[in-house]
Amino acid sequence: MDNWDEIKTAYQVARMGTVSGAAEVLGVHHATVIRHVDALESRLAVKLFQRHARGYKTTEAGEDLLRVAAATDDQFSQLASRIKGRGEAVSGELVVTSLMELSSWMTPLLVAFQKKNPDVTVRFLTGERLFRLEYGEAHIAIRAGQVPEQPDNVVQPFHMLQMGLFAHKSYIAAHGMPSGPDDYGNHRFVGHDDAQMRAPFFKWMRDIVPAQAISFRGLDAGGLRVAVLEGAGIGFIELTEGRADPDLVEVHPHLPEWDSTLWLVTHVDLHRTPKVQALLSFLKKAVKKEM
Repeated sequence: MDNWDEIKTAYQVARMGTVSGAAEVLGVHHATVIRHVDALESRLAVKLFQRHARGYKTTEAGEDLLRVAAATDDQFSQLASRIKGRGEAVSGELVVTSLMELSSWMTPLLVAFQKKNPDVTVRFLTGERLFRLEYGEAHIAIRAGQVPEQPDNVVQPFHMLQMGLFAHKSYIAAHGMPSGPDDYGNHRFVGHDDAQMRAPFFKWMRDIVPAQAISFRGLDAGGLRVAVLEGAGIGFIELTEGRADPDLVEVHPHLPEWDSTLWLVTHVDLHRTPKVQALLSFLKKAVKKEM
């Protein structure tokens, strides 16, 4: 592969979004990065990037290259480890993505995994955006709801996300405990600001709680969690976390209709790599112990 250096350079530009960022990762001068990208685009006769003031954005052709280069780079890294005599050693960067609601539950698991595998660099990306495994944006995605159906992904059942309706003791001291759903209009709730949000617990809140009672709203699940912990109102917290916190009061008995199935999702190109298999095995064993 005569132009692998050029492909590797373009991959880092796509990953970092800037020439300077790619140059720093590769340990080369920024002029080398520009030369490699220009040469590769000339060789392929296609534009891989759209240049703009803030950096480089991949075109559709660039995204295709990013997907292939990410998988190839990962596989080369694993091959290099085996050649050096490290066999199936787990090392390198491991990117995991999940919903923000899972961060307090997932973080201890990832820390425990890293303690067992200190040569791994963990990147834990949370948020509402759907990270695209086919373009190398993550090695493992933890997704909720219906079975993910993207082509070329390996999907495995993982866990049941259970949510509970909680309020901080300071809220209960100030406003009292609701007597039941009929009393919810006299209380304050913390909810999602997006009316199209499909999480079953937020849909339940929209159906049951009067709109005027949802007095603290936001788009960031982490921020909504903090609002409940700060006493802004009644809201949803992951059930195990909520019941373990002595400062939280469970306002409504848990309902199965609030729950979502969690799935472990990997791309077929990276599914069999040692580090991905190691984390998948670790996570599945960890949730079995919790059950």
